Amino acid sequence: MAKQVSTLSAVSSLQVTIYLAPENVEKFLAVFKTVFDVVSAEPECLSFEVYKSPTEPGKLSWVENWSKPKEWFMEHQITKAYYKEYLETTEPMFIKPREACFLEPVGPEFFVVKI
Repeated sequence: MAKQVSTLSAVSSLQVTIYLAPENVEKFLAVFKTVFDVVSAEPECLSFEVYKSPTEPGKLSWVENWSKPKEWFMEHQITKAYYKEYLETTEPMFIKPREACFLEPVGPEFFVVKI
């Protein structure tokens, strides 16, 4: 039986969607994996999950949950050196502009994780 956890710990969520030519997905993921591993190891990163669209080849999305607010992320996280090479390598693969937004949790009564 799954254990249900209902403690709210994320302060902010970054949700990102990118669009690639389908033939570039594997190339993108190879570069992305290095940054994914480093970012997910950051102590403030609570979770990081990547998704692909079952109906739109080349559409990838991810959700990063952080223990710090958007302002902290923009000042201390996104400015880290390892993003520079990743962005320089991957942004030319985008066929549409990246979509990104920060969200904040509604409250603990709307948070559940089953483990």
